Amino acid sequence: MCSLRVSLNANTITLARCKLTPYMMKYQRKFVCALLFILLSAAASLAQTPAPAPPASAPQAPATPATTPTQGSQVQVPANPDGQKPGEFTIPVSVNEVYLIFTVTDSKGQFIKDLKLSDFALLDDQKAPAQVFSFQQQTNLPLRVGLLIDTSTSIRRRFEFEQQAAIEFILDNVHPRSDRAFVMGFDVTPDLKQDWTNDLDKLEGGINALRPGGGTALYDALYTACRDKLLGSARGQEPTRKALVLVSDGNDNQSRVYLDEAIKMCQRAETIVYAIDTNTSPTREKGDDVLKKISDATGGITFTPERLEDISNGFREIGDELRSQYALAYRPADFKTDGAFRPIYLFCNQRRYTVRVSKGYFAPRAR
Repeated sequence: MCSLRVSLNANTITLARCKLTPYMMKYQRKFVCALLFILLSAAASLAQTPAPAPPASAPQAPATPATTPTQGSQVQVPANPDGQKPGEFTIPVSVNEVYLIFTVTDSKGQFIKDLKLSDFALLDDQKAPAQVFSFQQQTNLPLRVGLLIDTSTSIRRRFEFEQQAAIEFILDNVHPRSDRAFVMGFDVTPDLKQDWTNDLDKLEGGINALRPGGGTALYDALYTACRDKLLGSARGQEPTRKALVLVSDGNDNQSRVYLDEAIKMCQRAETIVYAIDTNTSPTREKGDDVLKKISDATGGITFTPERLEDISNGFREIGDELRSQYALAYRPADFKTDGAFRPIYLFCNQRRYTVRVSKGYFAPRAR
């Protein structure tokens, strides 16, 4: 005759067959009753034992929102995604920092250096910053520069001067060990001739590959360059200086986006726009005001050469400015991740000096 062996653990009753000994056979009736009692007791015990509750997920810590001008970093604390060890949780914590690049000049346009933080007053969305992390004069930040050159029919007679001046700018200002640049022309549509690279020969080749002809879609080109090339050009551990050098007469007759949309994209991409106005006529045209509006809104400046031969001077002044700027990092007060535009007001307490800085930035939207 056979009987059953009972094995108990926290969740199951395991039954296995075994042989009864002669002693068990002698007391077969009593043995079977005892076995049934054990089984019933074990089942009742398991039924009354509550199942272990799943580990409660850690409460989500209120995140300090990250701003567009700099990337928010995340601090990893225990999480419980697939593949992680039991009992681990993740609480993302955003660390926010607005990073401003700005220039200070006197009434003659000369760069003013060696100023201190106490020489400036700053308002972010009409409020003083909650905390200033750093302030320094940066003269050699790595550059991320885009050349955006008008190749429309309207600038045909000026095009060779533009090309040569742009090549000189690349050779003089892009340092292969630290800097990157790209080349884009535009008429009716943007035309990327050379993507991001530190190879000076490739950049020069990209400029030489540009050919004039067609209408002018300046706003479309500005929007595309910032969205596709500069918006995604995120900062790493070391800050970089992002700039777009726009060479054009400022006239637009083909764009599908509006001027204000193009400017907003520049601000989203944290990009300073320096414009070189190729209109050398003695009369002021609408395009001159367009270029000034773009550069003023982003913290740049528009250079207006009086002669075609002076276009290279505009490039040279841009190169000097890129290496002569201040850097300020701070945490804004009462920040909200609502996607709204936050205006910036920065001025020097010594009112004889002029500060050129972006008019503001767009806060990210909460996910």
